[in-house]
Amino acid sequence: MNSKGLAWKIRRHSIEMTHLSHGSHIGSILSVADIIAVLYSGVANVNPEDPNMPDRDKIILSKGHAGAAIYAALAEVGFFSVEELKTHYADGSRLSGHVSHKGVPGVEFSTGSLGHGLSVGAGMAYGAKKDSIRNNVFVICGDGECDEGSMWEAALVANHFKLNNLIAIIDHNKMQSLDFCENTISLSPFVDKWKSFGWNVIDIDGHDHNELKEALLKAKLSEEKPTVIIANTIKGNGISFMENEILWHYRFPHEGEEYDTAVAELKEQKPEDVEDMYIVEVPRA
Repeated sequence: MNSKGLAWKIRRHSIEMTHLSHGSHIGSILSVADIIAVLYSGVANVNPEDPNMPDRDKIILSKGHAGAAIYAALAEVGFFSVEELKTHYADGSRLSGHVSHKGVPGVEFSTGSLGHGLSVGAGMAYGAKKDSIRNNVFVICGDGECDEGSMWEAALVANHFKLNNLIAIIDHNKMQSLDFCENTISLSPFVDKWKSFGWNVIDIDGHDHNELKEALLKAKLSEEKPTVIIANTIKGNGISFMENEILWHYRFPHEGEEYDTAVAELKEQKPEDVEDMYIVEVPRA
């Protein structure tokens, strides 16, 4: 499956998953879908038949509240059954609301406490260098996470140890929790901040698959520095009434007009070579 087909399936699954479970964060899930789709469409060296192979690339979703997107991608590329997605956020399910590695093949680290993923990723990248393992560690962060001091401590450490095998991707949708980032704690000048910490910086359109792939492949070739890709995105991307609306940070598509309109809009966007689907035929809430 190509990356655009996978991105569409991530969005379609996530609408269904959050609708069935009454889970939240659909806006954040939709903004990061393209980034995750490109990673799992040949950029990252992962193998669903051998999830723990020693030289695998590692992917950490530091913005763990968008975990439905990772679960959908992992299911679609074969780490576990697509049918299991219907259990997302249900009592007893291993597919928790915030992404968990407990018993879930392909998930490297449980996240949800924002600002932790980059620190863990830096540790993994440093460990790989010490063990002479040639792999990459990709950490997908939210822009709101960059309010956290732990992000910048990790950035300092990564530069100090020349962790060129560490690649951060910032889902820069300009919103966090209850407001725009700039109204909460200003990140500007965002590119210059990362450069001043000694990182390679690539500033791109986070919904353009060609730009994403080119940036990720370029980052893998860095010889001395860690790389951050600032992927400019739209919160709620793909669903017109969700785009750039802060309401959809904590909301799910409710039964009726919200759910039906979201599904209808996605059907209009479906790539020709992708089969339309539901996760499974179950009564909706």
